Amino acid sequence: MKNIGIITSGGDCGGLNGVIKGAALTALDKGMSAWIIPNGYAGLYNLLDISKLTELTRERIEQINVIDAGSEAGNSRVKISKIQDEKKYIRIKDGLKKFKIDALVIAGGDDTGSVVVDLAGQGIPCVHAPKTMDLDLMPYSVGGDSTINRIAESIRDLKTTGRTHNRIIVLEVFGRYAGHTAFRGGVAADADAILIPEIPVDFDVLYNHLKLAFIKRIEQSDVHAGTATVVVAEGLKDASGNELVDMTSTPDAFGHRKLMGAGRYVVKQIEDRIKVDQEIKDFMKRTGQFVAGVYEIPEVREIRPSHLVRCGFSSAVDSNFGLEVGSAAVELVHQGVFAVTVVSYNAGKIEYMDVKDAIVQRHVDLNDAALYEALGVSFGRPPVKTSATAQKITGKPNRLY
Repeated sequence: MKNIGIITSGGDCGGLNGVIKGAALTALDKGMSAWIIPNGYAGLYNLLDISKLTELTRERIEQINVIDAGSEAGNSRVKISKIQDEKKYIRIKDGLKKFKIDALVIAGGDDTGSVVVDLAGQGIPCVHAPKTMDLDLMPYSVGGDSTINRIAESIRDLKTTGRTHNRIIVLEVFGRYAGHTAFRGGVAADADAILIPEIPVDFDVLYNHLKLAFIKRIEQSDVHAGTATVVVAEGLKDASGNELVDMTSTPDAFGHRKLMGAGRYVVKQIEDRIKVDQEIKDFMKRTGQFVAGVYEIPEVREIRPSHLVRCGFSSAVDSNFGLEVGSAAVELVHQGVFAVTVVSYNAGKIEYMDVKDAIVQRHVDLNDAALYEALGVSFGRPPVKTSATAQKITGKPNRLY
C-alpha cells in the first residue's frame, strides 16, 4: 500500500479534521502518501473527471487544525448504490487507478458505513472511522462529545433569557432515531426535561413537572424571576409513537425525509395546557405579572440551534479521538485489515469490528434515563424505579470513549 485516499462523508461535526490529520501523519510515518478525495462519495464517483487531488504533505497537513469542526476534505450525502449508472463501481475503480489509490480511509456514520460495506463487497479496500454526532453507532463516534458540549452551552446561555422574561424554553436539537446527545447535553446543563425518541411522551406528565418547577422558582425568587428548560431531540414521537415527519418532503439519498419540528409540537402541547390552567393565572396574579388581555400566561419559546451544535470547534475528546482513529485506520491498512470499523486505539492496542456490526443502531439505555429520573429530570413519563447491580471488575477499565 503506497497511496491512501481519505474521504469524509455525511454530516459535519467535531473531530473530522483530527481523523484526516491522524491518518495523513501516520501514512507519512509508514512511508505512504495520503490524498484528499474531496466532497465525500460524490468525489469518489467523479474521480475520473477530477484533474488533480490534493496531497497531504507535511506542509499541507500543517494547515489543518484539529480544534476546528467540519472537514477539510468536504462531505456529501451520496449513496453509491443509488447512482443510476450500471458501471458505477467500474468507474470508481478506474478513478482510483487513475490516481494510484490503493486503499481508502472513510469517516462517517451508519449511512456512510453501509456504503463502506458496499464498496468492500466490490473489492475496494477500505477502513471505516466512526463519525456521527448522534452517537448511535456501536463504538464511540467522532463528533458526539463536541455536540453534547454545544447543547449544554446553549441551554446554559438560554437560561439567562428565560429567567429575564420568566419564559419556558424548549430547545430542539438533532437526534433522529437516538437521543444520546439531547440526553447528555440536557443532563449536563441541568435541563428540567429531556425528550428523546426512545421514550414516548405523556404531555400531561411533562406539563405537571415543568409547572411545579417553574412556579416554585419564581415564587421563591426575591425578584420573582425564573425559567424552566426542555431539550427535545428532533426524532421525538407523538403520543401514538409516530415520528413527526414531513411527508411532502423529498427523501434524501438514504431514504430520510425531513422532520416536521418536534420543538414546535412540544411548545403547542405545553401552551394548550397553560391556557386552560386556572392555577397558572392565579400564579401570575400572586407574583405581580398578570395583565388582563395583555399578559395572562407565561411565554413558551422554541429555539432551534440546528447546525450550530455541530459546527465551530471540536472538543478535546473529539480532537484526541479523531487523531487516534485516523491513525488506527492507516495502521489497519498497513496490516492488510479491511472492511472494518475502528473502535479505539489506546495503550498500543487497536480495537476494531466488522462494519456491518458497528452500524447497528444503538439507542439510549432506559436504565440510564431512570437514573436521572431519580435525580429529578423528567423524560415525559412517570418516573420508573430501578435498582442498580454492582459488579467488581479486575484489570484496567475501559476508557470513557
